[in-house]
Amino acid sequence: MSTFSEIDKVPQPPADRPVVIVALYKFTSLPQFEELRPPLQTAARKAGVRGTLLLAHEGINGTLAGSREAIGSFLERLERVSAIGALEVKFSFAEEQPFYRMKVRLKKEIVTLGQPAVDPTNTVGTYVDPADWNRLIDDPDTLVIDIRNDYEVSIGTFENAVNPETSSFRDFADFVEDKLKPLIKDKKPKNIAMFCTGGIRCEKSTSYLLQEGFENVFHLKGGILKYLETIPQDNSKWQGECFVFDGRVSVGHDLQPGSYDMCHACRMPLSSEEKQHPAYRPGISCPKCIDNLSEAQIKRFSDRQKQVKLAKQRGEAHIGSFQDMNES
Repeated sequence: MSTFSEIDKVPQPPADRPVVIVALYKFTSLPQFEELRPPLQTAARKAGVRGTLLLAHEGINGTLAGSREAIGSFLERLERVSAIGALEVKFSFAEEQPFYRMKVRLKKEIVTLGQPAVDPTNTVGTYVDPADWNRLIDDPDTLVIDIRNDYEVSIGTFENAVNPETSSFRDFADFVEDKLKPLIKDKKPKNIAMFCTGGIRCEKSTSYLLQEGFENVFHLKGGILKYLETIPQDNSKWQGECFVFDGRVSVGHDLQPGSYDMCHACRMPLSSEEKQHPAYRPGISCPKCIDNLSEAQIKRFSDRQKQVKLAKQRGEAHIGSFQDMNES
């Protein structure tokens, strides 16, 4: 864990990517979480950070961006809340601010599994440092599971990882019941190794598996982001890019910005090839959603895109051109 009593705790961004992005979370009891929203919203505004912060009775989760000084100041403010304390954080960098505003939201869960009995503050799977991850997943007696959503898996994953084919994290329990339990019954692996973007979904999913009676459950500490940050590409088992929930869309090794863009109609990642498809119209449609859009939606997206272009011509940011997302 990290503490941020000094600005030196925040890494110095490279000259070509001056914006610091921090992904943070912590499962902790916050019975009065509603009362934290106004002061944290004010503190974020004063510090000059943007992004989204989620608060719930079970803890805090968010992705924020700003200058090194702004991020350091706000993280220090967060960790002064006695019920929060030291946070799990991961840093990366960007050329430009990926968020257009700051939002502090109140939620039932900081990452929605929909299983109220699951408590990651009580029991979670065994953490595996990135340096030890390759050895674990190379073991033929290890079942590797990518617990992210299908659209995330589609642009990158670890070789031979099981794709639950979920559209949201809430679907994970159905995957366990309908697919994983029968699979485990047939294969009987010695270990189960799970991974996600930053680690937060693994906290809940491994806790859920243990609650359901599974054994030898492991998860990648710090998630894919920490793996890509710390493991040299020559030694990496990662294939493709990693979807991220901000304007960068994807990152690669060393957390360098990836090659994917996003369809601002359906929020799906798009490759360069997909952007050449006749159905792709920036801000309006893409080959993944064109058949599911109504005429009213296409008109609304077209009108929004016109406003985005006008705002860009004026040198302004239009919040409709990108809405920040959270792991779900």
